[in-house]
Amino acid sequence: MASKIRKGDEVVVLIGKDRGKRGVVTKILTEQDRVVVENINIVKKHQRPNPNLGVAGGIIDIEMSIHVSNVAIYNPATGKPDRVGFKTLQDGRKVRILKSNNEVLDT
Repeated sequence: MASKIRKGDEVVVLIGKDRGKRGVVTKILTEQDRVVVENINIVKKHQRPNPNLGVAGGIIDIEMSIHVSNVAIYNPATGKPDRVGFKTLQDGRKVRILKSNNEVLDT
């Protein structure tokens, strides 16, 4: 099944504390319908030291996932977030398109 948002896509956050920010999708969590976007949804984690693994303790910043419904693909032509649709080309390939201007995302 083809997903509307994939790893490496530039997305805009629609809802939450980081609303309006842009970032690149670094990880897809398909079971929970969530994505991890770089520099978005940064939280502080209290990490216990583990000398066997060489992990230092302290408070670290990590990127948490955000639900896929709270992000939208960034359209560089309009400079705004856009919806994604699917279209079958004449050669039989199924590609993603931007709904506002029918521009093909996949090459």
